[in-house]
Amino acid sequence: MSHERRATQARGRRDLPVAAVVAAWLVLALVLDVGVGLWPQRALGAATWLLLLALLRAEDRAVRGQVAVVVVLATLVEYTASPLLGFYVYRLGNVPAFVPPGHGLVYLAALALGRSAPFTRYGRPICRSALLAGGAWALWGVTLAPRGDTLGLLLYLLFAAFVLTGRAPLVYAGAFLVTGALELTGTMLGTWAWAPHGPGGFLAIGNPPSGIAGGYCVFDAAALAVGGWGATSGIAARPRRRPAVAGRIRDGRGVQRRASGVPGRRAVSVE
Repeated sequence: MSHERRATQARGRRDLPVAAVVAAWLVLALVLDVGVGLWPQRALGAATWLLLLALLRAEDRAVRGQVAVVVVLATLVEYTASPLLGFYVYRLGNVPAFVPPGHGLVYLAALALGRSAPFTRYGRPICRSALLAGGAWALWGVTLAPRGDTLGLLLYLLFAAFVLTGRAPLVYAGAFLVTGALELTGTMLGTWAWAPHGPGGFLAIGNPPSGIAGGYCVFDAAALAVGGWGATSGIAARPRRRPAVAGRIRDGRGVQRRASGVPGRRAVSVE
């Protein structure tokens, strides 16, 4: 077995644990942030950076580059959307120190889910479920929600476009799970709150917007494009059925038999 194949298998065994560790830490950090001042918040930021760097030690250079792209881009968006434009406001009126590395962890969790065995095996139903759940949430936001959510609907359409036409739909489906849970937890705890309307009051916004995963998918797509695609990064591609094989093949005992032609379940590598 080649070194690269052994590395891929070892990484596959840690994909779900990585996603679980990230989810647990993000929730814990949000809980610990409740009611504390600036310096405890900075300590949470330092701990979040340490966790991100520790998890990246087991990743290859391509993934590290992708995470760096996400952190830089997301930080620029955070300072533009929150203090400058006021789309949402954090509890202390700042951008908490754990937010920039937290974006890196969110991307790493989505990537780990997207390349994990359950996602590559059941990619199609997982993507369909994410689209249906997101669509139901967005529809509720513009019809029955106590406060309108036009932004959520627009972001959901963006998310659906990424899943249906993007090169890494499993990563985007993973982002939907991670970011949906993160936004619901953060707004529930009061870590941040979305404004009822965008600048100028023309765009209704839910708290949180239903299709927030669409915004995160922009970060993911930028990371995948700028950080580089490659087999070493382990990014799961669009799940495809294996084409049927015609003719006869030989089994291990040298006896010819008819090829089954049953579509395979494994997802292919990056196109």
